[in-house]
Amino acid sequence: MRIGALTPVRLASERLPGKALMEICGRPVIYHLLDRMTASRHIQDPADVVVCTTEEATDDPLVEAVGHYGCSTFRGSTDDIIKRFGDAIQHFGFDAVMQADGDDPLSAPEYLDLTMDRLLTDEDIDIVTSAGLPLGCNVKSFTTDAMRKVLAAYRSDQNDTGFADYFTKSGICHHEVIQPVSSDHTHETARLTLDYDVDFEFFRRIFEALYREGEIFGTAEMVALLNKNTDWIEINRHVEEEYWSRHSAKSVLEFVDDTGTVRRIGS
Repeated sequence: MRIGALTPVRLASERLPGKALMEICGRPVIYHLLDRMTASRHIQDPADVVVCTTEEATDDPLVEAVGHYGCSTFRGSTDDIIKRFGDAIQHFGFDAVMQADGDDPLSAPEYLDLTMDRLLTDEDIDIVTSAGLPLGCNVKSFTTDAMRKVLAAYRSDQNDTGFADYFTKSGICHHEVIQPVSSDHTHETARLTLDYDVDFEFFRRIFEALYREGEIFGTAEMVALLNKNTDWIEINRHVEEEYWSRHSAKSVLEFVDDTGTVRRIGS
């Protein structure tokens, strides 16, 4: 079985352009994410971790940087991440993939393995997601069959926000959820996704405290650090309302159910 990992990234983001190549601890943000994805025991070769980006010239520097790291890139649709993922999976011949979001350089490496482990135990499962971790740490694993099901049913080609809902909220796929395996992996208020300047400052503090070259710090270490530095949470907490308001407005997606009826996810 050929297992890979995907992350969608583009440099022309609306709120913080070029964030994937902004540097923390002397390295691009994308490298910190790739460290965590390549650390999975299901990844035998860094080239099996694929950064799914666009064909826009603005993403040329990203492709170059990922190549220097040793991972792969796939260039596809700008706004249609479902198609971009589907084309990438076909191109690389993956049977199943782990997936972390490009905005989440602290995606939980332990749960990349846990979600894939669970996926591989039952051929009837299409997708396994983690839940209950801090915002920006949750990940997922899904099969090529799940990708085919979504590709056949989805109708909204502007899905760069909320695309995962096709797999988890439409009923198209058999979805299972893994909750935190330890209370040390939970934090009710930490915001660990990179969308604004204040998010970057938050990440900078965490990495400067925990990052060591050649090592991967875990979710428990990160949560413990935040519990010791409770004032850090306020650095980016005030953008939460705007973040969720935008997410809700943009993640309205249509699909066709098994009766041929067009249905909608979101409001």
